[in-house]
Amino acid sequence: MSIVFENIADLDLRQTLDCGQCFRWRERDDGGFEGVVRGRAVTAYMDGGLLIIDGAEEDDRDLWRDYFDLDLDYSEVKRYLSTLHPVMAEAAEFAPGIRILRQEPFEALISFIISQNNNIKRISGIVERLCENFGEQIGEGRFAFPTADRLAQLTPDDLAPIRAGFRHRYIIDGAQKVADGTIDLEALRALPYDEAKAELMKITGVGVKVADCVLLYGLHKLEGFPLDVWMKRAMAVLFDGMDPAVFGEYAGIAQQYIFHYSRLHPEKFGT
Repeated sequence: MSIVFENIADLDLRQTLDCGQCFRWRERDDGGFEGVVRGRAVTAYMDGGLLIIDGAEEDDRDLWRDYFDLDLDYSEVKRYLSTLHPVMAEAAEFAPGIRILRQEPFEALISFIISQNNNIKRISGIVERLCENFGEQIGEGRFAFPTADRLAQLTPDDLAPIRAGFRHRYIIDGAQKVADGTIDLEALRALPYDEAKAELMKITGVGVKVADCVLLYGLHKLEGFPLDVWMKRAMAVLFDGMDPAVFGEYAGIAQQYIFHYSRLHPEKFGT
């Protein structure tokens, strides 16, 4: 079983799936990527202008179209962003295949709680152990992301096998607030950005940066612009302290271009 999308432009799976916005995809030797999305284990790869998703049901075509954000014209977004600053134009040209995935909101919330003071490799390992220990098995060695109800029943000691340290109680608090309805993640889509952000920050351990990541990667609020230490430095060095708000409704896409460009151009930072 597979789904094929034709005439796909502005999508590079490695750039998109390995840029720190998601943590459950693994590249194979043949260039494909194995991942689990909303309880579905698949392999995605590109063949020219084709996006092929092996293991996907035809009934899920809209789910995958939505997940890879295939209805947004990224060429037009890049043209717009490139008019705003010369370095932005260079960054957009350098990483033309990055798209912002439409991830499941609860998975994004827990994943970015785990991301605090962590690197991508370690985040991915913790997330995978979380799924293996508490998610539903959906195939040989493949597990769905655990539900809020499941995680809400746990104690910090129960989470010891995932080795997330101080983040254990944050994970549980987030799960409990989602499970009992204190935080309605889907309802946040309809709220203005700052109001949705304030709601997320009611969760223990969710600060400004984590909330911004959840809004951008889990709720597809593209005006979000997560700022960690690295991105603050990139903005100061490359954009002379320019306010990210100048990037407007596509600030989150600009952020990914800048992050990717900065990560692969250390010489611009004297390193």
